[in-house]
Amino acid sequence: MGTNDIVKFEALSPAEFFRRNREIAGFSNPTRAIYQTIRELVENSLDATETFKILPSIKIYIDYANQSRSWISIYVEDNGIGIPGDEIPNVFGRVFYSSKYRIKQHRGIFGLGAKMVVLYAQSTTNTPILVRSAPLRSNVIYEYQLMIDITKNEPVIMSQRTMENKYGWHGTAIRVVLEGDWSKAKRRVEEYLRRTAMVAPYAEFVLRGPDEDDAIKIPRVTTKMPDPPKEGLPHPKSVDVELIKQLIQKNPDLPLLEFLTENFDGVGETIAKTFIDFVGLQPDMPVGKLINDELINFVTKMREFNGWRRPRADWLSPIGEDILAEGVKFVLRPEVVFTVTRKPSSYMGNPFIVEAALAWGGAIEPSDNPIIYRFANKVPLIYDEGNDVIRKIVDEIDWTQYKVKFPAPLAIVVHICSTKIPYASAGKEAIAEVPEIESEVRNAIREVARKLRLYITRKEKEQELLMKYAIFSMYAEEVVNALSYVTKADIEELRSSMTTLIKEKLKIRRFEDLLNNSLSSEDENNSEAQDHEPSS
Repeated sequence: MGTNDIVKFEALSPAEFFRRNREIAGFSNPTRAIYQTIRELVENSLDATETFKILPSIKIYIDYANQSRSWISIYVEDNGIGIPGDEIPNVFGRVFYSSKYRIKQHRGIFGLGAKMVVLYAQSTTNTPILVRSAPLRSNVIYEYQLMIDITKNEPVIMSQRTMENKYGWHGTAIRVVLEGDWSKAKRRVEEYLRRTAMVAPYAEFVLRGPDEDDAIKIPRVTTKMPDPPKEGLPHPKSVDVELIKQLIQKNPDLPLLEFLTENFDGVGETIAKTFIDFVGLQPDMPVGKLINDELINFVTKMREFNGWRRPRADWLSPIGEDILAEGVKFVLRPEVVFTVTRKPSSYMGNPFIVEAALAWGGAIEPSDNPIIYRFANKVPLIYDEGNDVIRKIVDEIDWTQYKVKFPAPLAIVVHICSTKIPYASAGKEAIAEVPEIESEVRNAIREVARKLRLYITRKEKEQELLMKYAIFSMYAEEVVNALSYVTKADIEELRSSMTTLIKEKLKIRRFEDLLNNSLSSEDENNSEAQDHEPSS
């Protein structure tokens, strides 16, 4: 065997792996890279504000950074809680360093987004990222220029300084220069912000592009915010062997009973004792004595045991029916909106909540199929709709049962929040077919669809009454004129009596309300929505 035949092995750092495979994180081409960069930075900003009950104000400025317009400067600023100065290098310069590795609802999963922005910028323009941040009530602003040592997966500090925080600003501002195609990405970015405003109508966004017609302001339309999620414990049905080993290493002398009650969600002494009997162990046995086959059997039994409580929903932050309705009305400008927030459910020990909204009429253009807006943990899912379980469910529904005849002005909004979203792929753009989630999504859509059916039925009855009233009124005028001529009675009194008689026969109590509901509701909704319409 020659030296050329020897197989060589090497290790890759996390930073090097994602630099080589950047399409996994959505940085597959210059157009997608701009969209993904803005999305990652905006989502970090939203987490840094709404998690702490701060009404988000986010600015996004786009400029060309070279004459050929192939380098794009992206600046994103928020009014969040900021980042401590000593944490900034690791937050932006070390892959898999994040505040998002806790059991609660997050927009991101891996805490990878900002680091991928830095890696892509380095790979395409070799420029550092500029970060300015001021924590709440801080009298200084920290500024860093950072890159990543790809081989070591460590931050490289190009420069750093502190500045006096003269105006009491708090938040984080980031500027990055990368290779991109703004002209192609512009429409996708605007759609992303539009959809984000749908589920976060309590936020305001300013987008300013390099051209004069690229300025967009999306105002805040409500100050009501969802309750932020709390940090939780793992549910017994969601564990694996490695997690149990890590927990045991923290305190191997802890008795089994205490180990279960202290480390897992919803496990009290009674349930813990019942489970220990189910496994065939002793409550006072030190957990560190579980080794090899005993450990594997312990984890297997935890998954099989049906006596656990359902996971708590405290770790989640659903939008809420009122806020979701506000957002949908603002963005889609429909004639009517129906919303529902389902009760918490779970899959594999992971809690989740499904919310749905149905928008009908108004500014929604009729189409041959329902228009779908998909969200996971308040993040718009714009790509890969065909592989999403939500698309499958909407297409399977027989909409004729709900009095919908296509083409119809119908839009369906579905939001799934969970401590662990089951994505169909690494791109995080489609929800996988998990039976428990599929069932909840189907029930949520059917619930709002039933409300639409009642609404359409009522509208049909109103239109039928209006038609009858118009016909009777037309003939009544001839009768009134004839009676007035024959009897010499006052024509206005006869006309009033005839109108009253028609209303009694048609059982119309307040004709004005009927007329306004049937003919004016759409105009009123449209004009109200236009008052808050995103302006260019």
